[in-house]
Amino acid sequence: MLTQKDQRIIRSRLNNIYKVILSKKDIDYFENEIVQIIKNFNKKNPKKKKDISEKTTLVICYGDSVYSKKNKSIRVFQSFFQKKLKNYFNTIHFLPFYPSSSDSGFAVKDHYKVENKLGNWSDIKNVSKSSDVMADMVINHSSARGLWFKNFLKKKEPGKDYFLTVNSKFNSSKVVRPRDHKLLKKIKIFKKTDYLWRTFSPDQIDLNFKNPSVLIQFIKIMIHLINNGVTIFRLDAIAYLWKENGSKCINLKQTHEIIKLLRNIINLLNVQTTIITETNLPEKENLSYFGKNDEANWIYNFSLPPLLIHAFLFENSSYLNKWSRNLPSTKKENCYLNFIASHDGIGIRPTEGLLNKKVLNNFLKRLKKNGSKFSYRKVQNKTKKVYEANITVFNALKKSDYDKKGEFYLERYISAHAIMISFEGIPAIYFNSIFGTSNDENKFIITGNNRDVNRYRWNFKDISNKLRNHKTKQSIFYNSICGLLNIRRRQKAFHPNASRLNLNLGQKIYGFKRISKDKKQTILCITNLSSKIQKVKFYKKNQKMKNLLKSKNNIIYKKFIILNPFETIWLSNIK
Repeated sequence: MLTQKDQRIIRSRLNNIYKVILSKKDIDYFENEIVQIIKNFNKKNPKKKKDISEKTTLVICYGDSVYSKKNKSIRVFQSFFQKKLKNYFNTIHFLPFYPSSSDSGFAVKDHYKVENKLGNWSDIKNVSKSSDVMADMVINHSSARGLWFKNFLKKKEPGKDYFLTVNSKFNSSKVVRPRDHKLLKKIKIFKKTDYLWRTFSPDQIDLNFKNPSVLIQFIKIMIHLINNGVTIFRLDAIAYLWKENGSKCINLKQTHEIIKLLRNIINLLNVQTTIITETNLPEKENLSYFGKNDEANWIYNFSLPPLLIHAFLFENSSYLNKWSRNLPSTKKENCYLNFIASHDGIGIRPTEGLLNKKVLNNFLKRLKKNGSKFSYRKVQNKTKKVYEANITVFNALKKSDYDKKGEFYLERYISAHAIMISFEGIPAIYFNSIFGTSNDENKFIITGNNRDVNRYRWNFKDISNKLRNHKTKQSIFYNSICGLLNIRRRQKAFHPNASRLNLNLGQKIYGFKRISKDKKQTILCITNLSSKIQKVKFYKKNQKMKNLLKSKNNIIYKKFIILNPFETIWLSNIK
């Protein structure tokens, strides 16, 4: 039941967002609409609660990451998941499964439909019966070929006044860009000339959240998704949501208030739901989306992938160690989502302030040698900077200046994932990374889209056959990654909010200590980042500890631990 206090909070949020735009009467109207949405939902749904744990692991995939001509792709994926992944993952992040006109689903044409070739809402709901489902709310923009935009041009609902236009006097000189195309497009609607705002592509038109009807629409979309089995919401490109004349048009206070309002709403629903913000930004800006424990439940740990990959390629823990030493611990209500790979690539903006210009340039040169393409962003409408490296993790880690033949590619790959899986937070593994998938150069040649090198789709029969043969690359990577996840789920010290303390082990070694919430279990996570054997002085002589990554019994460590090239050990005080 909603209390008067709950309603006051909702009203306060609306005031913070719209007080200079809307009248008191209008705010009353939208407050009542939100309250009614919550009440109607709670009437039909009993109270449910689910907590995260060391068993919480997430696979990132498209609805057609595995496909077959014999069935709809989501059903095919569910079949594969049940056979090969359910013992290791309890959450599936389906990247946009809506009808779309471009950008692999992120130019949404209709938020209330599932792309026909993928399946339908019943398929999504069926998946949710055996695993948690995370879905994208593509909230910043919508397709130029979608229903809303067609109606926008006709001044019809739904879509009337849904899209952001500015006039020629709008000062966009300070706008922070994630892309390098022309931001504004001149458009004439009913004899009036304005400019459409296009943050991400000419096909993705930014929505106008100064119109509260757009916000209400997305609240309804969120309810619709919950009714169809989704309980975790990825707010895509949320940092760019609100625009103001003369500002950077990123991370504005109204954007943060909208996230707070959404958090307030989900807290009042009778279903345990989670908000995660997708903010591929420098560290300080990214962390700001936790707010005061009142915004995102989870945030992506965007600085981890580039710093982790850099550490392995240059056999140097300095930058990774410095960053992780200063990374704030999360509160009970919040959590980091850790990853190395995604459908996009390796974000470079999150290295700002963490890697200097010389170090970054050397990093990019090495990635280019390993097969990376680069996507750029425009800075102050003049120069370009690398926004992300488009490359699979397999290719990124395959060779280095210290290992030009790639002798230790498997060891690097597995240890990089071991660090990510044992790090404070929830591990999220991109589907293709489970099998050590290489760059898809064929698809890149066909589409010309840099990101497509990391978006390979597997035929169900082909990947199943490869996994049956234990000598294939795919089988080796699959068994290694899933083996790590299987160990993780049995360790209390790997709870997402369990303590993490950095260990100072020198430039060639990276390590940290995880301590369970009840203080009973301690795990030392230590990795040799070099292609040479390394000795690590053990911090407590003659202590019995179990290396969870080896099948041997307890080991008594005396003076030193010997680590092979790129070897990771997880030393636990209890089995």
